[in-house]
Amino acid sequence: MTEPDAKAPEIWIDGDACPVREEVFRVAGRLGLVVHVVSNGARGIRLPEVPWIRRVIVAEGADAADDWIAERIRGQDLCITADIPLASRCLARGARALSPNGRVWTTDNIGSALAGREVARHLREIGATTRGPAPMAAADKSRFLSALETEVQAAIRGVSNPAPVLWRPGLDI
Repeated sequence: MTEPDAKAPEIWIDGDACPVREEVFRVAGRLGLVVHVVSNGARGIRLPEVPWIRRVIVAEGADAADDWIAERIRGQDLCITADIPLASRCLARGARALSPNGRVWTTDNIGSALAGREVARHLREIGATTRGPAPMAAADKSRFLSALETEVQAAIRGVSNPAPVLWRPGLDI
């Protein structure tokens, strides 16, 4: 691995339940990128002991890791998260966001994802049974790796992410 460049994109992993950490580490190591693995209390996550992978343990709390990432991510960076509100917050800062199943979050699709999440929350509140996320399949990891490579290469080339989404916590959809 080469020494990280301060202007290079960094990768931020919402780390407590991320099933694609190893894939991110391989790509980041090959390209010389810093990876931040942010979690709240999951000290049991085993990470390679290399200087470019940075473990960040934040205080316990529902959105502590999300808040930490959203406050620090930069426009050229990429966040790996299944958390739709965190993805939206990253997009609002001009950064990129990618789900572990390979879905690239954009300003074009994040609004409907937030709305769908809100509908599902409401249905759960009134007692309806909703399905959770589908289990990770081999095709998901393949799609993730392809999307990760595409997003990282675009960030390295300095290709701007589309206009930031104008969503803030508490905004009604």
